[in-house]
Amino acid sequence: MRRMIVTLVACAALPAGAAPAQAVSKDPVQALKAVLAAGHGMHFTETTALSDDAGERAERRRTGVFELDAKGGVKALDVTTTGGEYGRERVIGFNHDIGGTGYRSGGLIGKWLKKGKTWWKDSHQLHLWHTELLGYDEQLVNPAEPATLAALLKNGRRSGDTVTGTITFKQLGPASRWAAHSTHAEWDADTRLAYTVTLTPGGLVSRVRSAFTFADGLDELVGKTLHVDTRYSRWGAKVSIKAPAPGETTTELCIEGICNWRLPS
Repeated sequence: MRRMIVTLVACAALPAGAAPAQAVSKDPVQALKAVLAAGHGMHFTETTALSDDAGERAERRRTGVFELDAKGGVKALDVTTTGGEYGRERVIGFNHDIGGTGYRSGGLIGKWLKKGKTWWKDSHQLHLWHTELLGYDEQLVNPAEPATLAALLKNGRRSGDTVTGTITFKQLGPASRWAAHSTHAEWDADTRLAYTVTLTPGGLVSRVRSAFTFADGLDELVGKTLHVDTRYSRWGAKVSIKAPAPGETTTELCIEGICNWRLPS
């Protein structure tokens, strides 16, 4: 009987001792590297709010998928944006550098497409940067890049499964190809971006909230504060993003009655 009581007491003590270990996430960088592989990626939803001193807010919502490479770079994307001035827009993009191609459907471009075409195909370098494809109000933090995630952890303070901190564009750029290949990279390098990263128990990023105030760049943006809230899911899922059918695409647009308008190569 005495032996049984001792055994029961010992067993009862195990959950209490195990609970703290279960509450702490795995190492986020190692957890991320474990799911990175060519042909795989993750899904996301995103809401943005651009506000000024008068309290006016312009909000948009995005949903889509990123196809990642083995280093966490965005090899391809398929993103739909709603809430903009020109209505729903979908963008498919490949390789955000020389040799890449972007496709747009809907939005302002949709008003300029030739009859019978639903996609504009564009290989002009200046239009391939993801901030040009998706908009200046997109998420500049790419938590799929191990170096970026490591920088966020280093610059932030962790409390349980939440990491909060600030990082300048100058600090983020060398760690993040995504940030370095944004139009913002050439703007004020000392701009401070505040962020909150939420981790799953497995150490993967489930949410990134960021905010910064434009100190330079386009006149209509300077002085406004951008708030971006992005949620991530299905890390490591198999992803295959394909270009639209050739018969649905055109490289020419109809602007002011001229229907052979195209960007110089």
